[in-house]
Amino acid sequence: MIQWYPGHMRKAVRLMEESIAAHDIVIEVLDARMPRASENPVVTQLRKHRACVKVLTKSDLADPKVTAQWIRYFEEHRSERSKEHPEGHVAAIAISTDKRQEIRKKIPELCKKLVPHRSKAGRNVRAMVLGIPNVGKSTLINVIAGRRAANVGDKPAVTKSQQYLELEDNFSLSDTPGILWPRIDDERHGLRLAFAGSIPDTAIESEPVALFGAKFLLDHYPQLVVARYKLESVPESADALLDEIGRRRGGLRAGGVIDRDKAADILIHDFRSGALGRISLELPPKK
Repeated sequence: MIQWYPGHMRKAVRLMEESIAAHDIVIEVLDARMPRASENPVVTQLRKHRACVKVLTKSDLADPKVTAQWIRYFEEHRSERSKEHPEGHVAAIAISTDKRQEIRKKIPELCKKLVPHRSKAGRNVRAMVLGIPNVGKSTLINVIAGRRAANVGDKPAVTKSQQYLELEDNFSLSDTPGILWPRIDDERHGLRLAFAGSIPDTAIESEPVALFGAKFLLDHYPQLVVARYKLESVPESADALLDEIGRRRGGLRAGGVIDRDKAADILIHDFRSGALGRISLELPPKK
């Protein structure tokens, strides 16, 4: 079990609980490489039956075939859920920040489509952006706003307070801090979050995170591993892969001892940056 829940997150949840009633729709930002692991149950509780757009960010880093499967999954799940709660429609879209004009147009249009009772009446559609740390919320807001309206960083917990943005065409956004849930009971979810950088590197040791990632890569994307590290064959285990990375990437200490921490950091960095290739860490649940 992984626990990382700083005080500002508790405060953020309280603020969201107080202000979400004033919003028409939730934009839930998910990491396209791990949509289920990055789907915060706290967000589900807060939005209740409110309409929601699930935005899969970092899709340029994810396996495109798997991302397409996730979009279909969310669309099918939306259809089933709408029968019970027609007011809580859910839509899903995958984005990459190199298509800024498309994002700036599509997200507000999709939000307005899901709350026609406000948009058709010419009233302001109020959206609250929610998601876990380091998933791309601030980048998304800046793209939609067409300016730097939110702080952006490559580490978790950059945004620590709410801000309200009044935009054009009767559309507004509330930016919120990234929040995790108090207890991550599923160890695999926690390791995925740590491997992708949504949990600070200071909160968990790098070697077990890298070993988890190494095993997943060997099981699902072995040829990308072989190509990246110029290996002659696929390593037999996650430990063997880290040892190879250490030997080939300057991770040898005096006496030929492999620096496993350095090897772990290299693998984690290569995954997060996309240097390994387009990789998804999980598939949609089977029906």
